[in-house]
Amino acid sequence: MKLAILGTGKIVHDLLEALKCVPDIEVTSVFARPKSRAKAEALASEWNIPCVYTDYAELLANDDADFIYVGLINTVHYEYTKQALAAGRNVIVEKPFAPTYAEVKELVDLAQAKHAMLLEAVTLLYLPNFAAMRDALKSLGPVRAVLANYSQYSSRYDKYKDGVVLPAFDPALAGGALYDINIYNLNLICGLFGAPERATYTVNRGFNGVDTSGVAVLKYPTFFATAVGAKDSASDGFCIIQGENGWLEMQGAPNELPRVVVHAEGKDCVVEANAYEHRMVHEFQAFARIHATQDFDAVRRSNEQSLCVAKLVDELRA
Repeated sequence: MKLAILGTGKIVHDLLEALKCVPDIEVTSVFARPKSRAKAEALASEWNIPCVYTDYAELLANDDADFIYVGLINTVHYEYTKQALAAGRNVIVEKPFAPTYAEVKELVDLAQAKHAMLLEAVTLLYLPNFAAMRDALKSLGPVRAVLANYSQYSSRYDKYKDGVVLPAFDPALAGGALYDINIYNLNLICGLFGAPERATYTVNRGFNGVDTSGVAVLKYPTFFATAVGAKDSASDGFCIIQGENGWLEMQGAPNELPRVVVHAEGKDCVVEANAYEHRMVHEFQAFARIHATQDFDAVRRSNEQSLCVAKLVDELRA
């Protein structure tokens, strides 16, 4: 599978590291805005990427990549994805998909109209440990409580406290704890249990109104799920699912799901099924397989998950 990359930031560097373990994917080009051309050229030189673009229309017209990967800042995901889909191109877009449900729905509808593949890159959904968590639910009996926490002191928070607002803490640029970090908890919970009946969000606000941390409470028919996300403080990541017959503990960050312990049926079972140290390898192996087999059922499932989470985020923001 051939991949054209949009962006030169940290997530792109992470992707290129992961692709060392995905020989089925070939990177054809990297795109950056004209003012960032030097960064793109340095990246291309480091990773032997054959072509650099600063004109997006030119890339869409001339690059023969099978997928466009949108690894740009959150607020332009919608714009660049829409242009690619309108040109009939397949797209992988980094999380969060787009700031609103309406925008996500528009992009999904456009992809279907163009018979193009549109996938959101949410690492946890493709990890073997996620499948293990889903399979273990039946051994827990009726679920009664879920608690997830992903709290990571942001490398940009000290500047924020000094009054310097970078995109990660700018609400106008889809910054804040909900979009950047709690989105993983929401994807984990919705991926396991679907959409809640209703939801609320309580936040710690910064001086510009951004949520530096917050707690989402999701009401399901027989249980509540609580999702804590923080960029202003840190703790170990975890997710605990409590059932009448046992409980499950995911130990670690929800975007990596490194270790799962199932306490049920009178015994403890430790699951460490992820095969790679880098969290993005399984994800892009799956994308390559989806393309090779033209698995539009997998695309549909990805879109349904994206729409579910986007609708939930709209409710939480409100």
